[in-house]
Amino acid sequence: MEAIIKVSHLTKTFRELTAVNDLSFTVQKGDVYGFLGQNGAGKSTSIRMLLTLIQPTSGSIEVFGYNLQHHRKEILRNTGAVIERPDLYKYLSAYETLQLFAAMSSVKLTRQQYMDQLELVGLAQRANSKVRTFSQGMKQRLGIAVALVHNPELIVLDEPTNGLDPQGIADMRNLILMLREKMKKTVLVSSHLLSEVEQIANRMLIIDKGKKLVEGTVSELFHPDDTVVLIETTNQPACEELLRNSNYATQLIGIDAAGIELKLRKEEVPVLTKMLIENNISILGIHACHSLEDYFLKITTANQHVEPFKN
Repeated sequence: MEAIIKVSHLTKTFRELTAVNDLSFTVQKGDVYGFLGQNGAGKSTSIRMLLTLIQPTSGSIEVFGYNLQHHRKEILRNTGAVIERPDLYKYLSAYETLQLFAAMSSVKLTRQQYMDQLELVGLAQRANSKVRTFSQGMKQRLGIAVALVHNPELIVLDEPTNGLDPQGIADMRNLILMLREKMKKTVLVSSHLLSEVEQIANRMLIIDKGKKLVEGTVSELFHPDDTVVLIETTNQPACEELLRNSNYATQLIGIDAAGIELKLRKEEVPVLTKMLIENNISILGIHACHSLEDYFLKITTANQHVEPFKN
């Protein structure tokens, strides 16, 4: 597969704060790539570096095979983006908004092409309505129309469902899927909502505190029949050695003071339990995360420190 984005060891510091920490990932041509993490995880900072809005402290970014630092103009000509809430002129109509941004991009379109663009995002019937009369969801969809006005290959969306009601979220989800399936665009979409990313992305990255936790295809990370299991024992080193020398070695996903984590099919849990008992491993507990949300919250909050309450 052709790599559209290749980020290598990207780091961004603001004085004493490290917002992005040695981050590497690859977005392939045709992906809807989910960039997932809780608020403050470093997603927006990473995207701003990708769009040259801020400079990285270290590391490199390649887009379309070109180094971003040396080929900025060529890359941005083929990239469209909506960063959080789109910044639109509220006293212009939807049609006038597209005209303005097309002119700014030195793109010449016919009236029919403008209308086709608005039809694409479900706003053709509101072409002459002022942006100030639009709901937040309509503004988000118009923002995507603006991002598409120069027909870019890569679309970058930063938290596109923020502030939307359930219908607006569904509309945005369908629009993103359409960008990939019908228009053959590559889409990088950041979100803190696992449930939304799971429904639209074919590959995803989860980051926390600026660092990559996991990356892969959605089916690899979150098979619907898989369960993340935490094993607590009285002798963790012996349990770990047993598992590493067993058929479960490839299913180990984490080992820390809390216990040993594996990703298993649900029917494998009792089989694993029997094996541990037969090998004299004393089990304190086996805890299953039954939802993707549980797994996401667990891996993104594992190292968070909560200050004690003080009067």
